[in-house]
Amino acid sequence: MIPVLKWTSTLFILFGIFLTNLNIYPANILIHGVGAVGWTIAGFKMKEKAIVVNFGLQLPLFVIGYGNLVFH
Repeated sequence: MIPVLKWTSTLFILFGIFLTNLNIYPANILIHGVGAVGWTIAGFKMKEKAIVVNFGLQLPLFVIGYGNLVFH
């Protein structure tokens, strides 16, 4: 289960980065955000603090981006 979550999340993150490079907004933050959530969950399940810190700290940034979509 965890390897599938990790690979799927990685693909979401890479595709989100690709969309950012193409300047395709807001799909880039939506897709990258899904990958960050997946990696945060995987980090919790694996008890890997570095992964949780890395991707967990990205989540508030994505929430700000989502708020920008809704309120602007």
